[in-house]
Amino acid sequence: MLLPRSFAYTCVLGILCGHVLGISRTSPPAGAIVVHSGVTPSAGVFSTVSSAVNSLPNDSTARTIFIFPGTYTEQVNITRPGPLTIFGSTTDTSSYLSNTVTIQFGLSALTAGNDDVSGTLRIHKDNFKMYNVNVKNTFGMGSQAIAISQYGNRVGLYGCSFFGFQDTVLVEQGVQVFLKGFIQGATDFIFGQRGQAYFEGNTIAVSAPGFVTASGRSSNDNTSYVFNKNTIVLASGAASNTAGNFFLGRPWFDFAKVIFLNTNVVAPLNKAVWSIWNVGTPQTDNVFYADFNSTGPGIAGATRAPFATLLTASQAAAFSISSAVGSDFATWVDTTYLS
Repeated sequence: MLLPRSFAYTCVLGILCGHVLGISRTSPPAGAIVVHSGVTPSAGVFSTVSSAVNSLPNDSTARTIFIFPGTYTEQVNITRPGPLTIFGSTTDTSSYLSNTVTIQFGLSALTAGNDDVSGTLRIHKDNFKMYNVNVKNTFGMGSQAIAISQYGNRVGLYGCSFFGFQDTVLVEQGVQVFLKGFIQGATDFIFGQRGQAYFEGNTIAVSAPGFVTASGRSSNDNTSYVFNKNTIVLASGAASNTAGNFFLGRPWFDFAKVIFLNTNVVAPLNKAVWSIWNVGTPQTDNVFYADFNSTGPGIAGATRAPFATLLTASQAAAFSISSAVGSDFATWVDTTYLS
């Protein structure tokens, strides 16, 4: 569509703003279709995110969607084969703090029938990028309820926030990065079975006693979750008994592999740091739970579970974005979001 002058894309030196940190992106780039809450839909302009997604051709062409500020209460399921980038309006692309776009829905997995179908945002495609969008599952306690259900390959989430309680972020399969964003939950709120995931520069907020991760890795394959340079805090309004009663992870399956590097732990962890699955089924025989250079008051005096590993510097060097998602990461990751 041809954009009126008021839709001019705020940019610096003509560089695409989705790839420059710390600048304003409050209007769409040329060629983008637009989502604008409260407006009458017209050619290239939609009032919901799902209608914009569904308008795209089911082909291999690269497409872009720009979302104006607002709260969009809907589920969004993305399946088209071609590359897709979604930009949320923000005055500061460098993090989630100035995000103005929220996609929310309140469906539980119990009602939906499974985790994936409960997702507020469901990504069933490769080559997807999203910038500066908040995604919430507002169901709350009582069931698994997914904010983002991620099944794609080469997926990048930049400056995005994800809110839920149990099972907030499903990294079920494919390679994916979560950079300079925010993730909130309580029980197993970063989880999946076959996903390869790298998390850097995020704020991870814990809202009740529980477990940050629940890796469902079931064999000695090449999948893992690698966390680097993240900060763990208590969520706003966290349950009063959260401090000291949450863990970095518990093993959904016996080959769980999760590594935390250079973490600033502000919220008080349980002293064991890592947990068994449950008393009857510990599932720790083949886990690889490790951390390196964890600092902050929340990990002071940690004793670590006997099945966990405190890495040396030389051991930690083996774990990075390359080990998590592949040495070709620079061909699809927006590296301006890496520190």
